[in-house]
Amino acid sequence: MALDWFKRVESSKGLFAVERISLIYNAITTLLIVLLFSRMDHPVSMLVERAGIVALTFALIYLYQKYPCRLSAFIRMAVQMSFLAYWYPDTFEFNRLFPNLDHLFASAEQALFGCQPAVEFMNLCPDIWFSEPFNMGYFAYYPMIAAVAIYYFVFRFEWFEKASFVLVTSFFIYYLIYIFVPVAGPQFYFPAIGMDNVMAENFLSIGDYFNHNDVLLPGPDFEQGLFYQLVETSQEVGERPTAAFPSSHVGISTILMIMAWRVNRKLCYGLMPFYALLCCATVYIQAHYLIDVFAGWISAVCIYILSTWMYKRWFASRDFRLVLDV
Repeated sequence: MALDWFKRVESSKGLFAVERISLIYNAITTLLIVLLFSRMDHPVSMLVERAGIVALTFALIYLYQKYPCRLSAFIRMAVQMSFLAYWYPDTFEFNRLFPNLDHLFASAEQALFGCQPAVEFMNLCPDIWFSEPFNMGYFAYYPMIAAVAIYYFVFRFEWFEKASFVLVTSFFIYYLIYIFVPVAGPQFYFPAIGMDNVMAENFLSIGDYFNHNDVLLPGPDFEQGLFYQLVETSQEVGERPTAAFPSSHVGISTILMIMAWRVNRKLCYGLMPFYALLCCATVYIQAHYLIDVFAGWISAVCIYILSTWMYKRWFASRDFRLVLDV
């Protein structure tokens, strides 16, 4: 059955839940900018950008009130989800001001496993037949988000607002952690201290090194691989020395699997190979320590429960529903 993009929904002057949580996160980080103003690199432009996000949010609310249909509702929530591409690197602007903690995580990794799994995994599988599937899994992260969100919109429209809220809120919880727990991950930390120190288990404290440096260690070097090139290009464009602990790639993809399982087991099974490859890839390409992956699994369950509770307790309303008799 073709999707009726222009099927009317009841208009409301209120905010959707995903817009409310986005404005709350915007306000929290705006307050942080004000408090850290003298130490930040470009606080004025960050404040202007936040004001622009608020202005666009209310412009889309006005559009929806003029033309209340599935399409305008989708645009409102899709735009908030697209802003995540802005909010992610934004965490670096805060955590770069605090002492880096990678030496503690690398030391814990060594103590727990007797090695650096991010190094050993790559050395154990130094072939393009491993590199390409793992990079494909890592690159599948955003398509997985799109697949689950679109499925909810097309087949479970009555749950679409909740699904959007849970996803965006989960990202924001991770982003708040990244602001106050500055861990860059092996691909940034190892080049900073040198591989000789890594091999000698000499994990140096580097303070605010990443406030002025952002050297990225390339993944397993198979330049002829399509997915290797796609991952490397995306990292060169959008990656920052931030967001290592816990792994949001693992955490968010785990939440996606829970959401898929709840509405369509076939969708969940279809995403499973990409999910498994993604979880392995985070360590293989040295984006994360292995403990980041474990923390990603644990935090995903906790954050999913919390964000679902937040929606039911604070944001669930009759603001967003289909008008079935038109």
